[in-house]
Amino acid sequence: MNKRSLDLFKELNPEALQKKFLNSLLNIQNVQRGSIWIKKRDTYECIEAAGAEAATIKGVTLDADQPSIVGWVIENREMAVAEGQSDKRHYKEVEDKFAVKSSLILCFPLFFRDKKVYGAVQIIDTSEEKTRLNLEKGYLDNIQSLVDICSIALSNAILYHTEKQKALSLKNALNDIKSQPTIVGQSASFQKSLNLLKSYANTDFHVLITGESGTGKELIARQLHQTGPRKDTPFLVQNCSAIPETLLESELFGYKKGAFTGATKDKIGLFEAANFGTVFLDEIGDMPMNIQAGILRVLQQNEIKPLGETQVRHVDVRIISATNRDIKQMIAENTFRQDLFYRLSVLPIHLPPLRERQEDIPLLIKHFMEKESLKIGAVEKQISFDAMQCLTGYSWRGNIRELENLIRYLLVTTQEEYIELENLPPHVRQDNIMADTFGMSESGSGNEGFSMGMNFRDLSWPELEKAYVLYLLKKTNWNITRAAEQSGINRSTFASRMRKLDIRRNSNDG
Repeated sequence: MNKRSLDLFKELNPEALQKKFLNSLLNIQNVQRGSIWIKKRDTYECIEAAGAEAATIKGVTLDADQPSIVGWVIENREMAVAEGQSDKRHYKEVEDKFAVKSSLILCFPLFFRDKKVYGAVQIIDTSEEKTRLNLEKGYLDNIQSLVDICSIALSNAILYHTEKQKALSLKNALNDIKSQPTIVGQSASFQKSLNLLKSYANTDFHVLITGESGTGKELIARQLHQTGPRKDTPFLVQNCSAIPETLLESELFGYKKGAFTGATKDKIGLFEAANFGTVFLDEIGDMPMNIQAGILRVLQQNEIKPLGETQVRHVDVRIISATNRDIKQMIAENTFRQDLFYRLSVLPIHLPPLRERQEDIPLLIKHFMEKESLKIGAVEKQISFDAMQCLTGYSWRGNIRELENLIRYLLVTTQEEYIELENLPPHVRQDNIMADTFGMSESGSGNEGFSMGMNFRDLSWPELEKAYVLYLLKKTNWNITRAAEQSGINRSTFASRMRKLDIRRNSNDG
């Protein structure tokens, strides 16, 4: 192997290598025209060309059913020598507008290391005498060796470039995932919350988000800010249960130098730092009563008074607050100000717990599987039917946050491609609320195919859905409106599912 061959083999830039490869063959055979073609599904594409008509040839695509020398060589996996004007395999239409036509064509197949053909290279004699190409067997054998070496080098460069592009795409996708919050869910109860979010976004009124811990309250708050009129202003967050009462007051309102021991310089509070923007107060139900009065002043008069300050300062902020507590019960117990509650909850949003959004669980699992596998550079795993059924029936007391953490755990601890039932933690396998969710009774009376002892392993999802729809229809005496209400979806969607599942009263209710 000479130095030229070694240099070609080391080149990893496909475009540079293509040019070097083709020009080397043209110099060896003392001709000026040539091209390299790659097979792409049912076509052959010219990715490199040399000679007077190179710009016209490069980028040309031939259908596999069209006659062509490169097509014949690729499909037959062997070298070919062809007369340019008389060989029926030559696609002459490509040269219709060329001033100089091909007189003699020498074409070699290009192989991967596993001997699969991925393309062809052809060098062309355009002289009338057809004498420039050296077709002696020994000479062709030497050229064949060079083609074999360059063929592997070119395939390596193409594969390297492809993988590099994939890596770049994955990196960009990961950056998008990291920078943009994603809200996933199509259940009726969750869509109701999203519809409220969309209608609230363009207003400037204060919003109170309620829901259990882990339901995504901060994600909704960020979405409200990013789709609203203050999207280009600060969005600052304070968890009201995360720090002691004395520190919380100074964090929110700031203080003057000398206001207390340790206050060696002025501190700007959260409300002032977020001026013209949005403040998200998480766990507002844990806010002490004396600080609630300061929040009420912000809401009523748009003003704050830092600790140690004698003058008030005016601020313009939108407050989005969130809690997992029953604020109305706290008002009754005199632990939360009623006037503050009404000021905070001008626009309320309630986020349903995950156990009430079972149809969203597979979507969320898919979302987190993609997101977390990208983060750690792992292959995305699949969920078996039994495991998915168990996860769908689990109670999810920690809601979406618990689901996200479980997916991280499964990605690390499961070695196989598929996550099976036995890969799930014991507490998940033992806690299944599927029966309760579908309203099954032990006796099964009035039930169309449902019972506590039902073996879900033997049912597909459409079969399970059909049994559930029939159960609701039987229970409501085939009142579609009432059955849709009990299922938690609107009537048109329920009726659409009936048609898709081929459910009709005459055929199913004897």
